[in-house]
Amino acid sequence: MIQELHNPFPDSTCFFCGAESTCGLHLRFYRDDLSREVHADYLPEIRFAGQGTILHGGMQAGILDEIMGWTGFAETGALAVTTKLDIEYLAPVYIESRPVRVSCHLVLNGEKEMTLDAQIVDADGTVCTRATGRFHKIRKERYDALVRRN
Repeated sequence: MIQELHNPFPDSTCFFCGAESTCGLHLRFYRDDLSREVHADYLPEIRFAGQGTILHGGMQAGILDEIMGWTGFAETGALAVTTKLDIEYLAPVYIESRPVRVSCHLVLNGEKEMTLDAQIVDADGTVCTRATGRFHKIRKERYDALVRRN
């Protein structure tokens, strides 16, 4: 069964997933209970082009980092911060009229850290970008202190 994930964060201003972000992507994440994979579909926008009609690599990195954070929380319930992100740009992500699929799964769930793998796949099924991330788990009190809300 595939279910939409509820946003666990109290503010909704995140550039990537925040419903109240005026300039953001408003990504919505879904978890497949059978495969334990989290995914989001995203239609790249020309305002985020790098060269020509290629989605900027920094935007790709941000989207991959975002889905990893959501996947880690969905799979473990732990709040975590990114400590390492390794990215392979394998093929251009073109800005077209078709969405790309971003997907992620938990690889390792340790006591203090977790490792996740994510990818961006275009509408033709080409794996364009692949990433591995390491996330450090933190207590809610520490998370709240780091975030510094207005």
